[in-house]
Amino acid sequence: LDEINEPSITLKAIGHQWYWSYEYSDFANIEFDSYMIPTNELSIDSFRLLDVDNRVVLPMNSQIRILVTAADVIHSWTIPALGVKVDGTPGRLNQTNFLINRPGLFYGQCSEICGANHSFMPIVIESIPVNYFIKWISNNVNSS
Repeated sequence: LDEINEPSITLKAIGHQWYWSYEYSDFANIEFDSYMIPTNELSIDSFRLLDVDNRVVLPMNSQIRILVTAADVIHSWTIPALGVKVDGTPGRLNQTNFLINRPGLFYGQCSEICGANHSFMPIVIESIPVNYFIKWISNNVNSS
């Protein structure tokens, strides 16, 4: 029940002490790290302890498969508004799938105590229409 045969996109999230890294391996292996923006660098419309320097961008109305693992200790990739929570365990690849049916920003955090800076591992998903997602992918493949 938890597996789909043909997801529109697969995203891999890797938990580290204390940030996330992401891989869009369906598209020429786009990879980036995502760190919390420090309070002194936030813009006026940012959320303290929740905004990141590199958001995950995903297409709306598409089946998304997320693969989650960790590089060091157990982490948990969680987006409450989407009902998604997947543990990231070193040496193991866990997966689930979800569908985002509206555009917008979705905030989450690591929800497994993973050390001193556990509370500084936010997650931000930006859900955009598929045509904008294709442009985003094209721009990131060309800049890699």
